[in-house]
Amino acid sequence: MIPDPKTFYPRDFKGYGPNPPDPRWPGEAKLAMSFVLNYEEGGENTVLNGDAGSELYLHEVPGGSPILGERNRTVESQFDYGARAGVWRVLRAFAAHDFPLTIYGVGRALELNPDAARAFAAAGHEIASHGWRWIDYHAVDEATERAEIARCVETIERLTGTRPVGWYTGRISPNTRRLVSEHGGFLYDSDAYDDDLPHYVTVAGKPQLIIPYTLDNNDMKYAVPPGFGDPAGWERHLTDAFEVLLAEGRDGSPKMMSVGLHCRMVGRPGRAAALHRFLARVAREKDVWVCRRADIARHWWAEHPPTG
Repeated sequence: MIPDPKTFYPRDFKGYGPNPPDPRWPGEAKLAMSFVLNYEEGGENTVLNGDAGSELYLHEVPGGSPILGERNRTVESQFDYGARAGVWRVLRAFAAHDFPLTIYGVGRALELNPDAARAFAAAGHEIASHGWRWIDYHAVDEATERAEIARCVETIERLTGTRPVGWYTGRISPNTRRLVSEHGGFLYDSDAYDDDLPHYVTVAGKPQLIIPYTLDNNDMKYAVPPGFGDPAGWERHLTDAFEVLLAEGRDGSPKMMSVGLHCRMVGRPGRAAALHRFLARVAREKDVWVCRRADIARHWWAEHPPTG
């Protein structure tokens, strides 16, 4: 039944309105810059994980029909590239610029490559939860999703020695946000794309901090139409977004910017070159705070606590 919009409509179109708050970023920064590396390889659909068929989403030849009941080794090897080569190329790029990352870690993927999990932690990057599996949770039953949230958290803590404080599923169920809140221990979740600043929502009577993520400043657009076929187009898009937001910040309205990365996408050499150029562009600006999402969350809870 469709709710009557005159009495109930569970979407917020107002947000901060024309006068968003001054985030008061550390060091009087004019832009908070959050780079996210999605580590998903091995968590995708495959009969090896008990799924009915192969993965169709976010690889070099998207679309078509899944192979049912059998492995699709062509697709698997594209994901394998991210774990075997791409992840290390991306980590080297960020080490060269001394920039921190937030890792959206799929529990199953980290379990299959604990060396990567340990490397993320050793480099000081934040490892946030990205679900136990890299699948669409929309139709997953509540009990299973609840158990898999707990399993992902336990796996990340066991492999890295640190409990995750951030959550991002991506393809959420109607229950995801509530289940994440009920599990507890999270400073934020990022299953939203609705603003250029963090904000609070109420979940089961409690405030939940939302740090919005991005699907446009994201290398996933290499693998979905309409997207970027040319790394120069992706780099131009990132640069334009960066310059617009930085100009707004210098004009008295600082924001945050997210960039989404995937090992099997930007970890390919031709795309990695564009990533290096964009990182160098960011590094030239001294009033940009390049930070982890956990850093943004802790700052926001301290400087802009929920009211009411």
